[in-house]
Amino acid sequence: MAAAKHYLDDPTNAVLSSLRGVTLTNPSLLLDETNKTIYRHPSSIASPKNVSVVCGGGSGHEPGFSAFVGQGALTACVAGTIFASPSAQQIRACLSQRLPAETQGVVVVVTNYTGDVLNFGMGIEKARAMGKKVEMVIVADDVGVGRAKGGKVGRRGLSGTALVVKICGALAEAGASVEDCTKVGRLVVDNLVSVGASLSRVHVPGRSLQEAKEEEERLGPGLVEIGMGIHNEPGCEKVKTDLPGLVRIMLAQMLDQNDKDRAYVKIEKGDNIVLLINNFGGTSNLELSAVVTEIVGQLGNSYGLKPKRVISGTFFGSLNGPGFIISVLKLADTGLGPGKSMLELLDAPAEATGWSASIKSETWEKEYGEVKAAAEGDEEDARPTNLKVDPKLLYSALKSGLERLIASEAEVTRYDTIAGDGDCGVGLKRGAEGILKILENGQVTEDPLMSLTKIAGAVEATMDGTSGALYAIFLNSLAANVRKLDLSTPTELTPKMWAQALDDSLKALGKYTPAQPGDRTLMDALVPFVKTLGETGNTGKAAEAAKTGADRTKGMKASLGRAVYVGGEGHTEVPDPGAYGLSQFLSGLAEAL
Repeated sequence: MAAAKHYLDDPTNAVLSSLRGVTLTNPSLLLDETNKTIYRHPSSIASPKNVSVVCGGGSGHEPGFSAFVGQGALTACVAGTIFASPSAQQIRACLSQRLPAETQGVVVVVTNYTGDVLNFGMGIEKARAMGKKVEMVIVADDVGVGRAKGGKVGRRGLSGTALVVKICGALAEAGASVEDCTKVGRLVVDNLVSVGASLSRVHVPGRSLQEAKEEEERLGPGLVEIGMGIHNEPGCEKVKTDLPGLVRIMLAQMLDQNDKDRAYVKIEKGDNIVLLINNFGGTSNLELSAVVTEIVGQLGNSYGLKPKRVISGTFFGSLNGPGFIISVLKLADTGLGPGKSMLELLDAPAEATGWSASIKSETWEKEYGEVKAAAEGDEEDARPTNLKVDPKLLYSALKSGLERLIASEAEVTRYDTIAGDGDCGVGLKRGAEGILKILENGQVTEDPLMSLTKIAGAVEATMDGTSGALYAIFLNSLAANVRKLDLSTPTELTPKMWAQALDDSLKALGKYTPAQPGDRTLMDALVPFVKTLGETGNTGKAAEAAKTGADRTKGMKASLGRAVYVGGEGHTEVPDPGAYGLSQFLSGLAEAL
């Protein structure tokens, strides 16, 4: 129940600390702690007569909408406790005390939840009774709740609220009237559809662990809930599907004109739209970006829609919920002329940390021509040398070493599972298979430099992680040092010359890693091999020295690499997997020479 673990278990303290944090990341903001209101410092408002835009609601939806306060967005935001509306008193205090006295009027943006509508409604009526000009824009963009189920309450407010806030805020910054800001805000709502999905409901700080366990069990393993709300409200259906299947269902709920229960906005092929993908708060950026790719692809392939803007991030969250919301805005004419279209208002600058869309209009509108993709083999080939080796002998030696390494993968993996993170064997095998392909394609020639260049490229392409980088550096350095040995006439590359190049490459590798024999790394096998080869010129003795060095790592405590953090006593039971794997390759190599 990882979702039930929090850094702050006191919900009241969590909300106030979060609001204080907003003012620390934007020095132009102030906090009224008593009323949990974030508002702009009077000196930061260049035109105090402009319309003020206010939003608010329960906490737990950060950055919505306290972090949307700032130039070009909100003038103030009123926060309730977690998932609960602020009180009418808080709202009244904001409208009467925290906005510029000169403001021509106020537009209040509220999500369509009963508590929010009622409390903001009371606050607004009190403000009107005091003579203030205040209008309300209620955001209801959720299609997860259809017409039949929504009844008189209507649709819930979801992440489309971020688009409403941004457009109204930019319009107010441009000096528009209360009437125009209100009209455009409602026009945006009328052209918005959103739906969410989540792998689990969230746990609210301060609530019991038993509640978290029940929430986890409620959804069930392997299921995703479509239509889940931002306050843990149940969705419209639970399904077991993959990402393409999930996106297909969600887009159908939003865009299928044959679904009379949910066809709230008529969006057709070729319409201009804005796509917002909102993180509930607990979806990794890696996965969210993959979600964006899937959504944009299906919009184009299934609906003939190419978004004019694609905006992705956390805008209106649900604590640490592992879900996302898709919002589609159909761009409509605001009727206000140049500079005040929906798209231009979305692109207008905003100094608010919660609005993370940073791409300028010019970047979106520019035509980008096709760039020729680099084909395999487009890289400049290394210049040949006069150095020679027996290509058949090199082929057989490498093949012998690589096949022995591949055969040892299971053992290397077992060692790394005990003393590391379990990926060493697979990584070495992948690299060995990549080099074998080079051999099978006839790319090993009598010129050792050309062969080394191809082998280094194969390692770079197939091996990742620390060991992949070390091998790639070593092999590329070896190629460079072999080139230094080139003469003006054809020359056989001798074991002594190999040893010299290897020793120089070892020194080059030392520039990038402090690893030495005794640190329980692949260096425990590589260094003895290179040193012994230099001393004896005998590959068999050098391979035996590498094996001895690898064997000695059994019982060594790691001082470098990920094994340092893994802990435990695994190092006493097995040798270092990287050193062992290298020794297996070198033994196989020596056997064929």
